[in-house]
Amino acid sequence: MLYVLLGIWGVSILLFLSSFLQKDPLIAVEKSVEELSINMYQEQLKLKKRIKVLEEELMMGSPLPSPKKAINEIIRNQVISLHKQGVPPEKIGSLSDLSKEDVRSIIQGIS
Repeated sequence: MLYVLLGIWGVSILLFLSSFLQKDPLIAVEKSVEELSINMYQEQLKLKKRIKVLEEELMMGSPLPSPKKAINEIIRNQVISLHKQGVPPEKIGSLSDLSKEDVRSIIQGIS
C-alpha cells in the first residue's frame, strides 16, 4: 500500500512540474489577436489616407459646371430679328453680350 501511495505521489509531482513546462495556448491566441488588431488599425489608416487623397483630387479636379443663365425674352427677340436681317452669329453675340453657342441655340430654336 505504501508503494502505491509513493507511486501516486511521485506521478503527481511529475505532472505538477510538467505543467510549468507546457506552453499556454491562451498566450498564442492573445498574440494573434493583438497582431490582427494592429493590422486592422494599419489598414484603416491606409484607407483614410486614400479617401483623403481622393477627396482632394475630386475637389481639385473639375470645377462645378455653372448653371446656364436664362436668356431674357427681349434679348432673344433681338437675336432673332438680327438673324433675320442677315447679321452673322459672331456679330450678334458681341452686340447682345451672349456667347456664339447661346446665339446659335436661339437661332436653332426658331428653325
